[in-house]
Amino acid sequence: MTEGLAAILARPVGGAARARAALHLMDWLGCAVAGQASEAGHIVAAYAGKLGAGAAKAIGGGRLEAGAAALVNGCYGNVLEMDDIHRTSILHPGPVVVPAALAVAEREGASAEALLTALVRGYEAVIRVGRSFGPGHYRHWHNTSTGGPFGAAAAAGSLLALEQPQMVAALGNAGTQASGPWQCRLEGAMSKQLHTGRAAASGLAAADLAALGFTGPRLILEGPLGWYAATCPDARPERVLAGPEGDWLMLETSFKPWPACRHAHATIDATLKLRDKVAAEVIERVLVRSFADAVGICDNPAPQTTLQAKFSLQHTAAVVLLDGPPRLEAFDPPALRRSDVAALRAKVALEATEPFTSAYPEHFGAGVVVELKDGRRLEASVRDSLGDPENPVSLGEIEAKARMLMASAGLAAARIEAIVGAALALPGGGDLRRMTDLLP
Repeated sequence: MTEGLAAILARPVGGAARARAALHLMDWLGCAVAGQASEAGHIVAAYAGKLGAGAAKAIGGGRLEAGAAALVNGCYGNVLEMDDIHRTSILHPGPVVVPAALAVAEREGASAEALLTALVRGYEAVIRVGRSFGPGHYRHWHNTSTGGPFGAAAAAGSLLALEQPQMVAALGNAGTQASGPWQCRLEGAMSKQLHTGRAAASGLAAADLAALGFTGPRLILEGPLGWYAATCPDARPERVLAGPEGDWLMLETSFKPWPACRHAHATIDATLKLRDKVAAEVIERVLVRSFADAVGICDNPAPQTTLQAKFSLQHTAAVVLLDGPPRLEAFDPPALRRSDVAALRAKVALEATEPFTSAYPEHFGAGVVVELKDGRRLEASVRDSLGDPENPVSLGEIEAKARMLMASAGLAAARIEAIVGAALALPGGGDLRRMTDLLP
């Protein structure tokens, strides 16, 4: 199967796909710069000081050896839960693929065109593999972490101009390093960031080794001791190679507008439709209806930390009804302790229901019912979350998000504009080194 995947990745990448890749790069830059300014980010940046110097920029950590930079930068992009997402694979390509590709591109002195081409191929690999795992895998495993090394290896291998047998070896050894069980989510640990960082570094190492002739298992997915047999009770292996001549799957990847788990976004979008129609003091009860994974993963009526709040449908519904579109601070401890938020949160009930469960993961939808004290009911629903291909955000909104995130980390407006401009200039042959030099 990795042989077929390597053949798909070898297709030429056109200018439109590279332009789209620049948007995902800019989106990741915003997420990573802001993520580095978090508590977990500061710890990772301190760890970067223990790693070897090199040619690749590590945000908050100078220039490091490429594998170290991929690890460090890979930890940052998912911290705020605003990184891009692909629905049917239920994973986040950006925080794994971008740091691996960026590190190799800097080390090798690659052109902007080569970097963007690598990003397109990396997204293709991680999405194709991730969408084949099946829901049984996602129940216990973080798809971004288990599929991520495949994408990082494909992106790094593209920059290294690996021949097809070498790319097969790189994909095989990427898979043999994959890891990431979900226990960290239940405990509120920082391991989710290590998942993305390690996936980026593992894929990069697999590509570097393949370039030197190091072999890897061809059947890492479908073999009798491969990933499907070990962790995927309802694997869908046909999805890896389906539609080999179709559009690049990066075009199906969604941009996230809200700083919460993607499973909460449809609830946010539906609640926003009702927010201006009702005052909190007249609400008797709020019922959130969504798909089973959203309810199972984001059922937390009394979150105690920022991370728990980002995975709480009750909290997201409450803060949206009270304050409107949720900003970063809506999930910080002061917001969790607000008496009005806590009171409204306690009135929110959840229900996994149709048509949302059957439509998932092709569609991330939700409905919200607000019952008022006078007996009236207000209802709203969305079929697709804002930022999905069917409900897209504009280029201006993607740029504004990146600016907002970098500003939250304390960057000056002029520097932010320079970073955004440098990223958007890459499809036209912009200066990659200038962009990375601008990063903090």
